[in-house]
Amino acid sequence: MHLGLDSAIPIPGFRFAGLSAGIKSNGRPDLALAVADEPAVVAGTLTTNLVRAAPVVLTAERLVRGRARAVLVNSGCANACTGEPGLAAARATTQAIADAIGARDDEVLPASTGVIGALLPQDKIIARTQDLVSSLAEDGAERFAEAIMTTDRSRKLVHVRSSIGGRPFSLLGIAKGAGMIHPSMAPATPHATMLAFLFTDTNAHPRALSRALGRAADETFNCASVDGDTSTNDTLLAFASGRAGTDAGTADEVPTALFDAMVAACEQLARMMVADGEGSQHLVELHVRGVATDEAARRVARTIATSPLVKTALFGKDPNWGRILAAAGRADVSFDPSAASIRIGDATIVEGGIAVGREAERRAHEVMVHGSYRIDVVLGRGPGKGRYLMCDLGYDYVRCNADYRS
Repeated sequence: MHLGLDSAIPIPGFRFAGLSAGIKSNGRPDLALAVADEPAVVAGTLTTNLVRAAPVVLTAERLVRGRARAVLVNSGCANACTGEPGLAAARATTQAIADAIGARDDEVLPASTGVIGALLPQDKIIARTQDLVSSLAEDGAERFAEAIMTTDRSRKLVHVRSSIGGRPFSLLGIAKGAGMIHPSMAPATPHATMLAFLFTDTNAHPRALSRALGRAADETFNCASVDGDTSTNDTLLAFASGRAGTDAGTADEVPTALFDAMVAACEQLARMMVADGEGSQHLVELHVRGVATDEAARRVARTIATSPLVKTALFGKDPNWGRILAAAGRADVSFDPSAASIRIGDATIVEGGIAVGREAERRAHEVMVHGSYRIDVVLGRGPGKGRYLMCDLGYDYVRCNADYRS
C-alpha cells in the first residue's frame, strides 16, 4: 500500500470543482462539488450531536438508498439551527445540482460548515450552479479541498494506492477541520466542523461499505480532539465508483485491502486536523493502558485529551504530570494511582504514582518543544488500551474563537 500526503490523484469515475459563491465575505472559495459519472455506492457517518444541521438531517435521509451521484459542500455557513427554512434551502440547492447533472434530487448529498444559526444563502449557490458544474474536472480535487476550508491553515488531502486480488485501486481522502473538532459519529445516524470525504474506484456493497466506514471512523476520527466540542455538522462520506473492477467482497464485509486503505486515509486526515487545530503548535499522540478494558482506557484518554489544564500545559511545554494524572482520576475508571507511570517521549516522569525527578522533567520539556510527540500513561497491569490524538490550547485559539463572528 502506498500512502501520499497533501496531494490529490484522479479517481476514475469522479470529477471535482470548487469556486466562490459569495457566501464568505472575504471572497475566498466557499462552494465545492464532487460528482460521480454514474450512481456510486455511498456510505456515511454523521454527528451524534442532538442539535443537527439541516444538511445532516437531509443527508441521513438520503444515505438510506446506498447510492448517490454527488456531494455539494459549502463553507462559511453551517445552516444549523435554521428550522424548516434551512431544510428548504438544502433541498433547493441540491435540487439545482441534480437538475444540472441529470440526477435525482435524492442522489445529491449536502454538507455545510461555518457559523451556526445563519441560514444558507440558497440564491447565491443556485446562481453559481452552472459555473460549478461546468468546471468539474478529474483533477479538480484540490479546488474542492480549498473551497471547504474555514479556519483551516491548509488544505487536507491524502491518497492511497493498493490492490485487491491483483487489481490496483486508488482512494482519495479530502477533509477540513481545525476547530470545533471532537468527532462523535455513527453510521447513518441522524447524529468550524469536521467534514471528510473518501472517493475510491473500488467495488463495494452499500451495507459493507457503511460498516467499514463506521469502524474506520471509530479507530481514527472518533479518537481525535482539538477542543472537546462535537459539531452540529460533522460528516464523513465514502463513495465507490467500481471503475477499478475489483472484487466487491461480501454484503457484510469489504475486502481487507479496501478497509486498510480507508483506515490509513482517515488516520492521516485526522492527524492533519488535530495538527491544524486553531492556534495549535503541537500534535500529541496519547496512549493509555493498564486498565480493565479498551473502552475504559479510551475514556481515560478522552478525559486527558480534552482537559484545558492539560492542553495549556502542552502549549507551555510544561511536563505538568499532576494535571495528566488528575484528569485520569476523574474519568470514572477504576485504577490504583500508586501504580501509575507517565512517559513523555522517552522521558519517564512518573513511576509508582510519584515524580521521578527534575532531570526527567527537563528531558520531557525538551521533547515537548517539538511539533509532534507521544505521551504514554500506564495505570496498572490490565489489558485495556486506548489512544487519542490531541493538541495544545493557546492564545490564538481564544483569539480565533472570540472574534469568529465579529
